[in-house]
Amino acid sequence: MTTLQRRASANTYENVWVSRLKKLLPDIVPPVVAIAIFLLVWQIFSMTPGATLPGPIKVVQETWILIGWPFYDRGGIDKGLFWQVFASLQRVAIGYTLAAIVGIALGILVGTSKLMSKALDPIFQFLRVVAPLAWVPIALAALRQNEPAALFVIFITAIWPILINTSVGVRQIPSDYNNVAKVLQLSKQEYFFNILIPSALPYIFTGLRIALGLAWLAIIAAEIVMSGIVGIGFFIWNAYQNNQVSEVILAVVYIGAVGLLLDKLMIWLESRILPQEQK
Repeated sequence: MTTLQRRASANTYENVWVSRLKKLLPDIVPPVVAIAIFLLVWQIFSMTPGATLPGPIKVVQETWILIGWPFYDRGGIDKGLFWQVFASLQRVAIGYTLAAIVGIALGILVGTSKLMSKALDPIFQFLRVVAPLAWVPIALAALRQNEPAALFVIFITAIWPILINTSVGVRQIPSDYNNVAKVLQLSKQEYFFNILIPSALPYIFTGLRIALGLAWLAIIAAEIVMSGIVGIGFFIWNAYQNNQVSEVILAVVYIGAVGLLLDKLMIWLESRILPQEQK
């Protein structure tokens, strides 16, 4: 390859990156500016007389070890933030998966049967408004152990949006689809996989997305009151009891970042599974 050809190739490569950067700038600049303004205002308020919360500079200074070494493990509950978040995510994955399975199944049952809907809907509406923290002492009294109690709190918090949205999606199946199924004399299995599930899928994903956020909130609340376990919720409570406010703030940043990533993951999964016309 001649020198001119190499230069032309390099220029083309640079131009591609420049064009991509120009396209991304309108999406990147506004949030970066907003975050910078927020941090500046926070820093100013932390410097006022009587301020009790540390500013962003002090938070970074006091939690530098946690920021730089998130993977350390000294045994017991003395672990880095990666392991604290990972332990919480494991609980969320188990409780959320159970809630998705049971919620979708019950949602389909309630959505397809008017009798079951009339019988169970009052119970569901009553239970879904109970706050996650209210379930913690009940779970501890019934299960006697922190781990299964935490899983139950996640399950009972996440199941309701999945169940309700699934039942609504089943009820919203167009009558034309049902008429076609009758004309074609589809079996129950064919109707289930070819009409019911595809039609209700957008509603199911809406419920799954809401439930995932609630599950992440629930595990934080559950771990705060469940002492002696590895998890980001207990990490926050332990730091607060030791007056380590900077560690609490850093953990809150981790919680928000993980919650955002989980939501983006669900959006990506929905875009891959749902047909284009249903998006």
